[in-house]
Amino acid sequence: MTRHTLDARTSIVDLQFQGFDLAIGTGVLETGDGVALVDPGPTTCLPALEAGLGEAGFALADVRAVLLTHIHLDHATAAGTIVRRVPEARVYVHPVGAIHMIRPERLLASAGRIYGDLMETLWGEFLPVPAESVSEVDEGDALQLGGRTLRVAYTPGHAKHHVVYFEEHGGTAWVGDVGGIRIPPGGVIPVTPVPDIDVEAWNASMERVMEWDPDRIVPTHFGAVEDPAAHFAELRDQLARWARTVRESLGNEDPAEPDTSADPARARAFAAWVEEDLRGRMPAEPVDTYVNAFGARDSWWGLARYWRKRAAAA
Repeated sequence: MTRHTLDARTSIVDLQFQGFDLAIGTGVLETGDGVALVDPGPTTCLPALEAGLGEAGFALADVRAVLLTHIHLDHATAAGTIVRRVPEARVYVHPVGAIHMIRPERLLASAGRIYGDLMETLWGEFLPVPAESVSEVDEGDALQLGGRTLRVAYTPGHAKHHVVYFEEHGGTAWVGDVGGIRIPPGGVIPVTPVPDIDVEAWNASMERVMEWDPDRIVPTHFGAVEDPAAHFAELRDQLARWARTVRESLGNEDPAEPDTSADPARARAFAAWVEEDLRGRMPAEPVDTYVNAFGARDSWWGLARYWRKRAAAA
């Protein structure tokens, strides 16, 4: 079973990323004009997405809207392929991310430095989205999708191009990575990759989501959370712990001339600390997914950059 039902017209498709259950979920919203997808995921996972659509009685050809919370590869890679196969589909994305969906060369070059030879295995082909198929969305917008209305909030902190979508009817907020990662039945942890991590902005974004007083939030990783306040409280605590641990790992380095030679070892040590912490307080299965599908080394680099930028600006 790849499909998890929220209500009669709303579900989440488990993309079974790299063979892991409950790692990446795509929202599927049935509208009067076809199907809207929230975060279509990697192109490598398109077969699982199509299977989940089939379980709901749809096909990829029924897609008319692709809503991106942000443009990181685990959320957005498949958008261009979907539009090539379904030219009627529109891609909704924050203005900062829109240019990279239209011309993804810089995004792919940056990601290639991180993932190297694994780019194709993890994410698959990232086709550009034609400019005429892109609609920019930002704070205060409201999307009308075949009788369903989704409001938009700008929610930086994890990424400068991050937005959240809220459907007041039903009380559901699709929160992308502002909601961190929560693999059932485990707890919530942040995910803090380079280059845009901003702890203060992230905390403010969580507050922005709660201004809507949602009945549930849906992080892309993974599934519906029926107690948003408790979820965000736990995420704030974990984000603070991670940030503090990374800051301590930097020692007393000079922000003008940071000692980057030790960074790979610091990142490995942080990842080991995260895994030990998770195994001490969560069941083994979600921890295995956290560690193998996501890992924490990238998160060290994002928080280290955050602290170094703050120190350099002081």
